[in-house]
Amino acid sequence: MSFNVTEALSDFTRRYIELWQEKTGFPPASSDLYGIPSPCIERKGEGVVHWLPQSFSIQEKLSKVEAALEIRLQDSIHDYYMMQLAGDMTASFEGQNFSLIQLWSEDDFIRLQENLIGHLVTQKRLKLSPTVFIGTTDSDMGLISVCNLTGQVILEQFGSHERTTLSADLASFLSVLNPVMFN
Repeated sequence: MSFNVTEALSDFTRRYIELWQEKTGFPPASSDLYGIPSPCIERKGEGVVHWLPQSFSIQEKLSKVEAALEIRLQDSIHDYYMMQLAGDMTASFEGQNFSLIQLWSEDDFIRLQENLIGHLVTQKRLKLSPTVFIGTTDSDMGLISVCNLTGQVILEQFGSHERTTLSADLASFLSVLNPVMFN
């Protein structure tokens, strides 16, 4: 593996920002995040907020998720969510468009942990192997996730056994994503 997760996410974020700046002359924009406080906000427009990533310095990582479920999460998952604060970023992988979930603020970090706990509890109840979501598809139930047992990146349908392997690991997956713009 030529990249680690933080390098691969940093590189994808850079390419995503460059795409926005090339196409619009501005940093990435989001209407969904308009009116929600974040240190990422660079400027506000008509019903949109333009953002740039900021470093994220919470030291506890996802330890509350691990403690609640008595589970050890893959290091790649910690690295992914603890690297930066940013808006969600849209990407394409082998023709599949999706949105990479990012943390917008420290409050968002609390919400993420609660959602991850709920996701993992549901999987345990349904006797599914544990995964941690990192992205959402256009489908209401489609998730891009990291398998906590193998570290593979998968496309899964929430609450079902339907899973397709996309990549052997998160760093490799992030390094081959194409940034896309769609609102």
